Amino acid sequence: MKSNLISKSKTAEILEQINLQWNVKLSKQKNVRFHYITDNEIIITGTDITAIMVGNDILPFLNETSILEKFPSVVVDMGAIQFVCKGANIMRPGIKEFSDFKKGDIVCVIEESQKKFLAVGIAKMSSDELKEAKKGEVIKNIHYISDNFWEIGKELSL
Repeated sequence: MKSNLISKSKTAEILEQINLQWNVKLSKQKNVRFHYITDNEIIITGTDITAIMVGNDILPFLNETSILEKFPSVVVDMGAIQFVCKGANIMRPGIKEFSDFKKGDIVCVIEESQKKFLAVGIAKMSSDELKEAKKGEVIKNIHYISDNFWEIGKELSL
């Protein structure tokens, strides 16, 4: 795996993209580093941030609990956990409760008993559509516990 420090201008560009996609205001970061998993998959680390980049989407890393709590979420039942942790998309029947979100938003997936974060993905429908739906894909699972990002993150001691 190749890692390198990114330039100040590239750091500013990435932080601007994060601020837009996450709808948060991050402080300036120093020593932001890209860890290339593939050409299209990157772990981003900085002073106060760990994130993943898949294509044009930047999502918070699953160990960043304080950041994850700022995002909308869905709570899945116990039966869905094993599938979510193997990369399955989140389907309507497995969702027990949810907060408000729009289609295209970053949404966290939480398990119902311990309230731990299992995954982060992109909403395929809004929470309003979800209220009416009985079946269908609700969230595209992009980053989940035990995925490549998670395992490499452990090696990087994130």
